[in-house]
Amino acid sequence: MNLQQQVQQAGVVGCGGAGFPTHVKLAAQGVDTLIINGAECEPLLRTDRYLMREQPAAIVAATAAAKAQLGAAKAYIALKESYHAEIAALQAAIDALAAPVELFLLKNFYPAGDEQVQVYEVTGRVVPPGGIPLDVGCVVSNAATMFAVHHAMQGRPFTQKYLTITGAVASPCIIKAPLGTSFADCLALAGGALEDDFMVVSGGPMMGKAMTKDEALASHVSKTTSGYLLLPQRTRLWQHAQLSTTHIRNRARAACIQCSFCTQLCPRWLLGHPLEPHKIMRRTAGGQAIEELLDDPVVRAAQYCCECGVCELYACPMELNPRRINVLIKQACQQQGLRPEKGQANLQARDYRADRRIPTQKAAMRAGVGKWYATEPAQFVQATPSEVCIALNAHIGAPAQPIVELGQRVTLGQRIAAAPADKLGVDYHASIAGVITSVGDAITIRQEGS
Repeated sequence: MNLQQQVQQAGVVGCGGAGFPTHVKLAAQGVDTLIINGAECEPLLRTDRYLMREQPAAIVAATAAAKAQLGAAKAYIALKESYHAEIAALQAAIDALAAPVELFLLKNFYPAGDEQVQVYEVTGRVVPPGGIPLDVGCVVSNAATMFAVHHAMQGRPFTQKYLTITGAVASPCIIKAPLGTSFADCLALAGGALEDDFMVVSGGPMMGKAMTKDEALASHVSKTTSGYLLLPQRTRLWQHAQLSTTHIRNRARAACIQCSFCTQLCPRWLLGHPLEPHKIMRRTAGGQAIEELLDDPVVRAAQYCCECGVCELYACPMELNPRRINVLIKQACQQQGLRPEKGQANLQARDYRADRRIPTQKAAMRAGVGKWYATEPAQFVQATPSEVCIALNAHIGAPAQPIVELGQRVTLGQRIAAAPADKLGVDYHASIAGVITSVGDAITIRQEGS
């Protein structure tokens, strides 16, 4: 069994947030460069940094194996030059294993972990608009994903997530949690919340999903959960999350001054892509339904947006929401079956790009989470839940189909859901041993005697 088959059997998906099935990337052809993303793009998250310090040999060995599987000429682990301990740990592992892997040191800017930004930083190549790194001979994967790949090499399925829980909690920490662990269990391991009324961001402050307290308490760790950020409800992120679509468009109509800062600082614009958020704001301020604007190529260019949040959390002096407008357009295009057209190849990044890269700490401060920027997780803890609820759609592609029944006993690592045949998807495995207590879009397992 080769590495691609091992990873497919283990059900590994990208741990960076999107959840693309990793075995599909490992089947790619025409790859000359493998890039492992260790930049930990989002401010406040520390999971990848923890793994690069504590499990460097596993990450390096998996990177070398992935390089061989792809037939790539080069393999890089790209991380920020300010990650001194992680650099030392990884370099020591590379030397000890004599691995054909190099470190590539990035400046500390946001979003250094965006895969298209990272391809340019490492190789100097611009991924075409609407394209993927493979279009320029690259495959990008995440450091935590490589740790899961290493487990797959040992025959261990993807049943655990490492995640950061930080912000307004008593003891910020790194948690190793079985898939399906409740947010409430994670919060308890972090010592509980410091605020009675709080919101939660699943992921990082710039691109994460905002949840109310009640929504968070009803949620569970999935294959794509990278962290939890607890924030008081009075923060800027909470204010943005409360805005309705109508309110967002009315504010754009009333207050957009066409300064173009959102465009001038857009990471994709700076790579040469034809994405101009300020023009999109102007087009959508006229009151027409989004669906009526989709013939306009300027509006359709919203499909190239990576949703990094720079435009609305950093650039806009009027605190408007270009990203949310772009998301609405992307959703409308998807509903009408309009896929992003692949743009011009061999684009050149704009000459002033390097001068407009945003320091990560400043991004955190503009997002209203600067007070936690320097917070380091105080400890590493293992979650041991008595019950898990495993969502079967936490990845890009078709949801997995249950292959277990109510009342069935399962063992740790047993396959409980299968990817649909001939569709993009992944298998799911039991993250604890116990009895199946519910089967549907998610599968609940309870330890016997609990």
